[in-house]
Amino acid sequence: MTAPVRWALPEDAERLAALSTELGYPMTPEEAAARLRELTGHPDHAILVAESDGCVAGWVQVSLPRIFETPARAEIAGLVVDETARGRGIGRELVAAAVSWARDRGCLAIRVRSNVVRERAHAFYRREGFGGIKTQVVLEKAIEEIKPE
Repeated sequence: MTAPVRWALPEDAERLAALSTELGYPMTPEEAAARLRELTGHPDHAILVAESDGCVAGWVQVSLPRIFETPARAEIAGLVVDETARGRGIGRELVAAAVSWARDRGCLAIRVRSNVVRERAHAFYRREGFGGIKTQVVLEKAIEEIKPE
């Protein structure tokens, strides 16, 4: 099956939010629209969607992290396919589109990070030619919001 892949549009915000929420990252359509506006047109980011039966069935975000100590490479920052549409090649089409986007920007590799509990996702990425290169611990520090006086 070939799912048409295209750039995400403002009118996709509701589906992008629903799919993100399905993945475990709750988001409102308004938040999706704001994030999409922020990223649209940014040369280092792309949000691409795949359609099935005229509806957005999945999305992928790919970006160019600017890491001093590594050669140019892209990273899949997120990928989700509607649970009811999985197994039809939509994820494969989205990964292929992300790889093409990265290749067009001179990248020689593309990475993806996946939570250790997402074993089904790991199997999918391995089938798509990704291989493990390291194990990490991800740490985060909240930054206090600066309030205007």
